[in-house]
Amino acid sequence: MLDSVGYACATFHRGIRLIRIPSTVLAQNDAGIGVKNGINAFGQKNLLGAFYPATAVINDFQLLTSLTRRDQIAGLAEAVKVALIKDRAFFQWMEQQADALAHFDHPASRYAIRRCAELHLEHITGAGDPFERGNGRPLDYGHWAAHKLENLSHHRLRHGEAVAVGMALDGFYANALGLLSDADTERVLNLLLKLGFNLCPAELTLKDAQGRSQVLIGLEEFRQHLGGQLSIPMLSQIGESVDLHEIDDARMEQALLRLSTRSGPALTLSESYAR
Repeated sequence: MLDSVGYACATFHRGIRLIRIPSTVLAQNDAGIGVKNGINAFGQKNLLGAFYPATAVINDFQLLTSLTRRDQIAGLAEAVKVALIKDRAFFQWMEQQADALAHFDHPASRYAIRRCAELHLEHITGAGDPFERGNGRPLDYGHWAAHKLENLSHHRLRHGEAVAVGMALDGFYANALGLLSDADTERVLNLLLKLGFNLCPAELTLKDAQGRSQVLIGLEEFRQHLGGQLSIPMLSQIGESVDLHEIDDARMEQALLRLSTRSGPALTLSESYAR
């Protein structure tokens, strides 16, 4: 809804003032304070739209209390994402508050939403590329797979739920490359599981007629979404990321297998490899 209205505001009379009042966790901590307004079209994510900053954004926490628990938790995936790429201390705080966040405890949830919004806003205003002219997009961590999973599920999966799966998948891939340690990979997976995310949705194992993983086809679709060179943010440690411009298909297949066969937080990385 925010994106549709924002797109209309950007085009009507060549731009009219836009005030956003986001009413979901995901919108309050991420989409609402962004400058992108995109809508899905012709089977592609955000194919139509415009960059159009809002004049003001009003976050009212009381609006969130009417959401289902599923939607309250789904939006926290973006908080995990921005903590992983930007703020190690915030990630540690989320680990400590995982039980409270999973139950949408109000003080913890208020802080998580505010800190997540602050980190997004700092990147948009201070990283030098607010209108995404380049291909380096750390805020898209976990999103290449998420976009494909949303499409494959016909949007049964919430955006945040798909991003959680995408982050777990990329965590396994970074670990396979030697970028991310076993301990940090396990911490990422454990936090997502403690928050209540299902990291093995049915769409993860779908194959096309040629036997190819349908999720991994999303890599080429994401390159097209970027408009040129592939650029995928990957964790080098909790709180820092690097951009990769090539993906090893065999290792990504291995990461996909590890994720799709993982049964729960007690399963160690070495056990996952053994499977």
